[in-house]
Formats: sequence, structure tokens, C-alpha cells
Amino acid sequence: MKEWAYIICISLAITLSGVCLAESPQKGTTVADNKGFEPPKPNLEFMARFTVDLVAPVWDVGETSDLGRRRIVPVTGGKFEGPLLNGKILNNGADWVTVTKDGVAYLDARYLLQADDDSLIYLQTKGFRYGPAEVQAKVAKGEVVDPSQYYFRFYMTFETSSKKYNWLNRAMGIGYAMRLGNGVVYDAYLIK
Repeated sequence: MKEWAYIICISLAITLSGVCLAESPQKGTTVADNKGFEPPKPNLEFMARFTVDLVAPVWDVGETSDLGRRRIVPVTGGKFEGPLLNGKILNNGADWVTVTKDGVAYLDARYLLQADDDSLIYLQTKGFRYGPAEVQAKVAKGEVVDPSQYYFRFYMTFETSSKKYNWLNRAMGIGYAMRLGNGVVYDAYLIK
């Protein structure tokens, strides 16, 4: 009985290895052969300019992990205006920032938009803000600094039950931002 089990196992191994060899790509090709196609190129469409008010006190939770210092920056209002979106930013939500020892801010903001037709749109942004230490120190003090002196970028995702803005549920955006005192101003682009 053991001999039969051994023979069956060997036969299966030979058969399966033959199947694997038959399905393996030929020399010089890859599994992801592009067949002459190219990936789509990025295409951006301006959505709106966002002005986000950050006038409430910041909660500094402190160094919560080896990653860095956790800070919670309340979003207290604002507006957004553009060809694809218009409305106001409601007084709720926050940016749940972690700042590393070398000054990189890992951003995770979540807040609620109210479009000009009263549709509610949940927005989440994730990204980075960093730059030379002396520039970041000025930004942290609320001074107005030329935004070309530091990096402040993020991607955006949306959720809504609005039929008019249902397309946002399947959209991604990117934001190019600057910090100005008690606020953030950014231009949002739809990634098409």
C-alpha cells in the first residue's frame, strides 16, 4: 500500500511540474507582456481652491511612538470654489498629524464639505509637509512663507450619497498646498 501511495505522489509531482513548465513564459518574455500597450499618462483637471480654517487650539498628544509626535489640528471651517466643486467646509474634523524628529509631517485630515446644493461630502487627505528646518520653524510659528520653499502635497478621496456628486466616490484628487497662519490654502486636482 505504501508503494502505491509513493508512486501516486511521484506521478502527481511529475505531472504538476510538467503543467507548470508548459504554462511558464517563453524565454525573453514576462508574464506582464504589454502587447504593445502603454499605461495611461497622468491627466489632471482643476477641481477647486480650498481655504481651510484652523483657528482652534492644536492638541499636542506628544510622542506616541518611535514615528514621532502626534498633533491634532481641528478643522473649523472654510470654503472651496472651482469649476467642479463649490461650497463650504463645516466646523468638524481635524488633521491627525504625526511629526517626525527630522520635521516631516505625516498628514491625515478628515473633514466634511457642504456643497452649494447642500450635498454632504466626506473628504480625507493624506500626504506630507516637509522642508528645511528653518523654513519649517517659520511655518510652525504661523509666519507666511513662500510655498516653493517647502513640500506640502497630499492625495484626496471622497465619500458622498449625493447623486450629483456620486462620481466623487470613484475619484482621487491631489492637493498642492501652503500653510498661511491659521489656515491652509490648496488647489485640488482631479486625477483622470
